Amino acid sequence: MTTGVTTEPVTTIVVPTVGRDTLLTLLERLAQQSTPLTAPVLLVDDRREDHPMAAPAWLDDLPFPVTVLRSGGRGPAAARNLGWRHARTPWVSFLDDDVVPGTDWHAKLLEDLRRADPDVVGSQGRLQVPLPQDRRPTDWERSTAGLEGALWITADLSYRRGALAAVGGFDERFPRAYREDVDMGLRATEAGGRIEWGDRRMRHPVRPADDWVSVRRQVGNVDDALMRRLHGRAWRARTHAARGRLPLHVATVATGVTALAAGLAGRRRVAAVASLGWVFLTAEFLSARVLPGPRDGREVARMTATSLAIPFAAVAYAVRGRLQHRRAEPWRGAPDLVLLDRDGTIVHDVPYNTDPDAVRPVEGARESLDRLRCNGIRVGVVTNQSGVGRGLVGEDDLDAVNARVQELLGPFDVWTQCLHAPEEGCGCRKPEPGLVLEACARLGVDPARAVVVGDIGSDVGAADAAGAVGVLVPNGATRREEVEHSPLVAPDLASAVEALLGGRW
Repeated sequence: MTTGVTTEPVTTIVVPTVGRDTLLTLLERLAQQSTPLTAPVLLVDDRREDHPMAAPAWLDDLPFPVTVLRSGGRGPAAARNLGWRHARTPWVSFLDDDVVPGTDWHAKLLEDLRRADPDVVGSQGRLQVPLPQDRRPTDWERSTAGLEGALWITADLSYRRGALAAVGGFDERFPRAYREDVDMGLRATEAGGRIEWGDRRMRHPVRPADDWVSVRRQVGNVDDALMRRLHGRAWRARTHAARGRLPLHVATVATGVTALAAGLAGRRRVAAVASLGWVFLTAEFLSARVLPGPRDGREVARMTATSLAIPFAAVAYAVRGRLQHRRAEPWRGAPDLVLLDRDGTIVHDVPYNTDPDAVRPVEGARESLDRLRCNGIRVGVVTNQSGVGRGLVGEDDLDAVNARVQELLGPFDVWTQCLHAPEEGCGCRKPEPGLVLEACARLGVDPARAVVVGDIGSDVGAADAAGAVGVLVPNGATRREEVEHSPLVAPDLASAVEALLGGRW
């Protein structure tokens, strides 16, 4: 029997993917849930633009809505950001494309989210990594098994959307599936929230890997350098992350290089002592990797070759990371909402315009607005229209002009306008904050995560008064002193959007 009552989805499921075959298994399991999946599913294709994932025909046969977004190969942090910014639900649930949920996963997810206290900003699922029962696990399998107790990994992790917006989402300077989730967890908890374990469970099979995967993974030392720059030396203790072997790798490289240099210089005693040190450190590293494993010929050969290479790769990447991130500042991310002035910013200014046919978009305005929309950032208009209060423009005429703007440049998520004459002393006419605050309130956005883009000082003043950020895009009507007093100035709308998407606001 139909009751006529509809329930809005609690969460949106976001799955970054590079088109692995395991994606089909994940989606099939989601289709087999004991509690039918009602949440929208966003697949974020993170292949490069020249290798996009073709949406398979079977997506249309799934019993839940699926939307494919494209992040252009910018890494999992950027892919997740694209996903949550398109989400409009209170929670966002991130899944890797190679996990395997049980049939009760969705029911337990909903229960985990329902019981979350207000200060709980994240809910982490419990992972099980299946290991072989007939032999000891390999080094790669043991490494994957470490995910079972790791904090804040996004293989199965739900965040409140508001918590993601408050910290700007995932830091896109982490280009790999490494540390970007721990960094996000640190920032979310430092902002005053808690991330708690849920009761839902998920299998995370060991991915196939070649013999040199452990050497390639040393690139993670670049990301560790960024973690240290952003969170200090104690970040590992705060996240319960393994201490790592970088100090020992430094010693191994130092003894090896010293032995080689001393040998070439004819200093045999120094070369001998340094060689003994290198042999000892390398043997200790090799034994630590071989003894827990299956110890068959292939594994021993693999561990021997990679144990010789890993210290040098680790140190090289650590040095690169220190240099690359030596000036890194805290991540801000893109804004949650961009509000734009109408006349002079997105359409050419026609004073007291009553003719829809006179509306002419500023060059590149549609492309710039669409770029924001494609990145999941909401856009709106905040405009003074004193012609109505002065009796120069009828409200019907204003509505017709606005409709034409929407037709040419829309859709907009919110539209607020002041119809008062300047002498009325209202609280909404820019530079007063009323329009900005109203727009933020209607969309549930913290003004601190909103940006106002305009062409005159009153636009920037309204942003400042509301606690938002103002960006001035000057044109012929902008006074020199307005440019001089605006902290953020862009030469055109496209440049402003580029800066906002890069977190430079």
